[in-house]
Amino acid sequence: MKNSILELIKKSANDEKAFKALEKIYHLYDQLQYSSNIRQMAEDIYLWLHTNFDIDNVTFALFDIERNNRENIFIEGEEFYLDDSLSFFFIVNTHTNLNAIVSFSATSKEHFDEIDAQYNIIEAALFQISPILQNGIIKKNFIETLSLDSVTKVYNRHYLIENLNKQIALSKKDYKTIYFLMIGVDHFKAVIDEFDHDIADQVLVELAKVIHTNISEFDMVARLSGDEFLISMLSSNSENEILKISQNIIEGFAKVEVPVTSDGQVLKKTVCVGIDIFETHNPDDSIDKTIKNADIALYEAKNRGRSQLFNYKELKVEDTIELF
Repeated sequence: MKNSILELIKKSANDEKAFKALEKIYHLYDQLQYSSNIRQMAEDIYLWLHTNFDIDNVTFALFDIERNNRENIFIEGEEFYLDDSLSFFFIVNTHTNLNAIVSFSATSKEHFDEIDAQYNIIEAALFQISPILQNGIIKKNFIETLSLDSVTKVYNRHYLIENLNKQIALSKKDYKTIYFLMIGVDHFKAVIDEFDHDIADQVLVELAKVIHTNISEFDMVARLSGDEFLISMLSSNSENEILKISQNIIEGFAKVEVPVTSDGQVLKKTVCVGIDIFETHNPDDSIDKTIKNADIALYEAKNRGRSQLFNYKELKVEDTIELF
């Protein structure tokens, strides 16, 4: 890649095509300077490829070398595979544990030949922007470290509360009541004792998937300590709907099978849910108080058995004896 950019620079003094190629490359370089995050960078790369080379099918992904895991950041156009006869891919070494993979596909053999003839320009461009991509990835990792749970990739408690307060303050919607759901895995410690932390982590990952399947993109999820997840429901203030969503999570997770051995043995677990309401206009109410109440409701749900749902408002004095 480095040789490609150096070759273009040498030629540009006397070759107009080489000079125009450098202009294209530095236009992309300048554009990426204003990108606010790694996804925006991926979109800008797509627009550059589309504008200059008529490329419609692009995938931008990050590959984690340590975890052997690929995360698609941006996909545009039709699906294609890296071993297709019309596809190209570039691995941009960002000198972190994450490498950027930019792949794209031509629409025909003629289009492939046109791109192939200008391969050196695209290669030189990707080499030139690699430091910007590296900074974007470092920024992404930093933000995720501060805001996301490392196992399940949902928010942590601090970030959820901070984000929720901003949402309430900035949104034009008048949030009078916000339901909080506290979800916990039944007898979670037994998973760690019988198996190991990797299996326990997989149980939590699967639970996070079930939660996201049943809530709106406007709702927020955080993992608290251990096996507990907190959901703030911004998409609905209908109690019947909240109860239905809670029941769907309970029933959906009960069907999940987590592989525990190579010969096909699986683990099935259940969850309980505790619910409370945050009255935003009540000066005596607070998010912290509501979270505590939802946790008490979860505790009461677990006291009643597996796959139970309990609403804090139904708590009676005699129920609190075991809590304190």
